[in-house]
Amino acid sequence: MPLTQRPYLMVALLASVAIELHLLQQGGKPAALFPVGLGMGLALYHAAFGFTAAYRQAIVSRDISGIAAQLIMLAVAMVLFAPVLAEGEIFGRGVSGAVAPVSVSMALGALLFGLGMQMAGGCGSGTLFTAGGGNVRMLVVLVFFCVGGFWGSLDLHLWQQLPSLGSVSLGNELGWSWALLLQLAFLVAIYAVLRMLGGRRSTPLWPESGFDLNRLLLGPWPLLLSALLLAFFNWLTLVIAGHPWSVTWAFALWTAKILTVFGWDAMSSGFWTGGFQERALSRSVFMDVTSVMNFGIMLGALMAASLSGKVAPGVRIPLRSLVAAVLGGLMLGYGARLGYGCNIGAFFSGTASTSLHGWVWIVCAVVGNVIGVKVRPYFRLSNR
Repeated sequence: MPLTQRPYLMVALLASVAIELHLLQQGGKPAALFPVGLGMGLALYHAAFGFTAAYRQAIVSRDISGIAAQLIMLAVAMVLFAPVLAEGEIFGRGVSGAVAPVSVSMALGALLFGLGMQMAGGCGSGTLFTAGGGNVRMLVVLVFFCVGGFWGSLDLHLWQQLPSLGSVSLGNELGWSWALLLQLAFLVAIYAVLRMLGGRRSTPLWPESGFDLNRLLLGPWPLLLSALLLAFFNWLTLVIAGHPWSVTWAFALWTAKILTVFGWDAMSSGFWTGGFQERALSRSVFMDVTSVMNFGIMLGALMAASLSGKVAPGVRIPLRSLVAAVLGGLMLGYGARLGYGCNIGAFFSGTASTSLHGWVWIVCAVVGNVIGVKVRPYFRLSNR
């Protein structure tokens, strides 16, 4: 282990222990979900399991290695989710899937989010684990991701006036067995079509050299291992929290809480008045499960980066890259609020919940990614 990385590792470990002890004192779900977030951060960072780069590689060089791993992750999550959601409870506690309306505003939000992914260089989970791993540019993205999410919350009522089909759960409409089979068949069809279009896998899902304990600790991890772990962690989140994994809600919450300190009146916004949002705004962020899991992801990524000797924060960011980070972050936040989530809350958790909006979301987001790949060179961002 590189000596220069030990201070970062100690910071991550001490912060994680302090947070977990605090959560144990207050009790409830956050104490159980914080370690899940740590595991997610390790899995994301050690395998560089991102959505943004995977889509860019598929678009530019037809390398579908990352997409293949995502398809496996989705398939496993669907199988794990189906029996739990079909029952509507587990261990005597109620659960619900990530089901949201299929609407014009959702589609526009997903397209904007997809464009923001390529501008920013990260998605919801990708921004968290790269920022947590010490990437200063992605910390800038995260800040404006938060700002964009809050901005979107203020405008959401206007966008929701656009046409909508309402929420559609394939599990409820077709029956959970048929919905599961249909979605699994669709994943197979997606992979087959990608291969027919010339898609290839340059990175094996599992290394031929095997996987030992040293690599488990220091990385890198195989894509398949992270895919399976992320599917399991999402299921674990469903079981503990009563709902699947989400990311971007917390970003809007953090910004709103900061602005209240400077005099912003939450009662001026319908989104923040009443219900879950008002309760979350009045309580500590450590009582918000999404926030706690996000903290865990960032600290887990810092642990992974420290162990692998890759923490190298640099403060010099080229001007055009900085502008892209700011604009991309705003697009990510605003698009996530309109789209009922990001690649995690809307796509991963949505499709695992058999929500039609998850499938529509990813189609629109891919279109946004294609546009984003074409825009990147104007900001001197490499498409390699």
